[in-house]
Amino acid sequence: MKEIWGQWDDEVKQLFYCHYGDLPYLLDVKVNEHLFRALAQYWNSAYSCFTFGKVDLVPTIEEYTTLLHCPKIQVDRIYARPANVPAFSEKLMNITGMSEQWVTTWIKHKGDCKCIPWRNLRDLVLAHPDLKKRVDVFALSIYGLVIFPKALGHVDEAIADLFDRLGKGTSPVPAILAETFRSLNACRRAGEGRFIGYAQLLLSWFHSHF
Repeated sequence: MKEIWGQWDDEVKQLFYCHYGDLPYLLDVKVNEHLFRALAQYWNSAYSCFTFGKVDLVPTIEEYTTLLHCPKIQVDRIYARPANVPAFSEKLMNITGMSEQWVTTWIKHKGDCKCIPWRNLRDLVLAHPDLKKRVDVFALSIYGLVIFPKALGHVDEAIADLFDRLGKGTSPVPAILAETFRSLNACRRAGEGRFIGYAQLLLSWFHSHF
């Protein structure tokens, strides 16, 4: 993903910034495994915050919104999954601009969820004739692989629903924070569990305080 971003010219990058903010800068944030493990040890599951001695710190919606640099986010528009949503194939057709045959060919099952491999989305990012669609698919891939990683190398069905709402100004930040807290709690319960969340953003927030 970093290589693709580095190959884009300023026009394409500005189109991305306009619609999705400065997410790509977080691709350059290296996740220090030792620092992350140490940080997780200070997570207080009872109060959902980091406790450093007598100081309590927790990422806020305002801080995460600032770090994402997204001009179209409306803080008061929080994402909530509706009871009835279009099928995964329909959402992918809308996002990618590809045919139903193409979409259904590449949809896979991972456990109890549907997903699409990054390699197929990468091909669209590199060769799609519609520039805006290339940007959309790249943004979808960041959300599926970096922000909400679930199935390694695949974009999960749930991401497509959230992504579909971003164009309406819906803020993804509460969902990102909720997943961050959930994963930190799971790590603490497991003692040495795997953090499944936006590690780059959490570390950027941490560095902004220290």
